[in-house]
Amino acid sequence: MKSLFFSLFVGLVATLFVGTARSAAQSKYDADVRELERLETVWNQAHERGDADALEALWADDMEVAVPKMPVMTKDDVLKFARSGRMKFLSYRTSDIKVRVYDNAAVVTGRLQRTRTINGQEISDDWRFTKTYVRESQKWRVVAFHASEAAQTTP
Repeated sequence: MKSLFFSLFVGLVATLFVGTARSAAQSKYDADVRELERLETVWNQAHERGDADALEALWADDMEVAVPKMPVMTKDDVLKFARSGRMKFLSYRTSDIKVRVYDNAAVVTGRLQRTRTINGQEISDDWRFTKTYVRESQKWRVVAFHASEAAQTTP
């Protein structure tokens, strides 16, 4: 009888421990998702304001950017272009955002619709994007941004 109660007690304690561990892991995952969603807003607002310093703070030193009709760019390339003032965003909006977290890496995908002026010409883009983040020193940093033309639906 004592052995049965002991087994039940051990089973209950183990179940509570596993449940608590899962709950803590889910809370950490949820906190990471919320932080990455916040950083997506920071990214968008920094583009609209032309705030190269805010963008620099989001980007890892070895970040790489690949977007349509442009050569692949490094962090330094993009910062130099952003600070040149040659391009201004009139709007920079994302939708269909999906965040996936894998311990110290995360992938954010979605749709980006933006309107910009460059050399006095207004241009609109409609892209699907993938952004890869890595956690460095407890902060999320973008290491890669890739965009391609969004598929256009026909009426």
